[in-house]
Amino acid sequence: MAQGLSASTLFLSLAGGFIPSLFWLWFWLKEDRQPEPKNLLIAVFIGGILMVPAAMAMEYLILYSGISASATLLAWAFIEEFVKFWIVKRIAFSNKAFDEPVDAIIYMITAALGFASLENTLFMIKTFNESGLLSSIGVGNTRFIGATLLHTASSAIIGAMIAFSFNKKSRRKMAFLGLIMAGALHFFFNKLILTSRDGNILRALIPIWLIVIALIFLMEKIKRRQTR
Repeated sequence: MAQGLSASTLFLSLAGGFIPSLFWLWFWLKEDRQPEPKNLLIAVFIGGILMVPAAMAMEYLILYSGISASATLLAWAFIEEFVKFWIVKRIAFSNKAFDEPVDAIIYMITAALGFASLENTLFMIKTFNESGLLSSIGVGNTRFIGATLLHTASSAIIGAMIAFSFNKKSRRKMAFLGLIMAGALHFFFNKLILTSRDGNILRALIPIWLIVIALIFLMEKIKRRQTR
């Protein structure tokens, strides 16, 4: 039975939503040999958080637009990828600190993890109120592995496309291509999750893990190119 939002529910949901994202943020930031300004990273992270209600408002309109379930999932995926890219473009890409190719990946991941933090928190609150503590913990574990990695991987793809065209005229086109790739990945992952059951969910996570591993090697390649 649903219950009111208590202080303990809010605390546990915030912890379950933010701690995994902060862990992943630490993991990716330590890959940057020339750390970005902390105030800019904080602004981008908060910007990612603020994009959640914006995305939810647009997704709500899509939900009641009368289009098919698959089209709704597709639209939701692209909405979330676009708002994460948009906030990074507004805050970081015009900043003088954005001066290296790898920065594009760092800032996109930072916004993605801010977005994932609040999104995961809201999911945990909903599950806690509907099903209780144990189910909420289960949701937290699943979203720690799945949704957080998905947001990281999809946004990093956009960042990587920008990184590889950093000083080229094709940067805008590459960013658009990255957005298409990120939205497609997001859509297919959500589709797999909805059609998977129990252990099959872990199978759906395999492509995401492979992309994350590839991104680690990709960042190393970009950093080596920077030092030449």
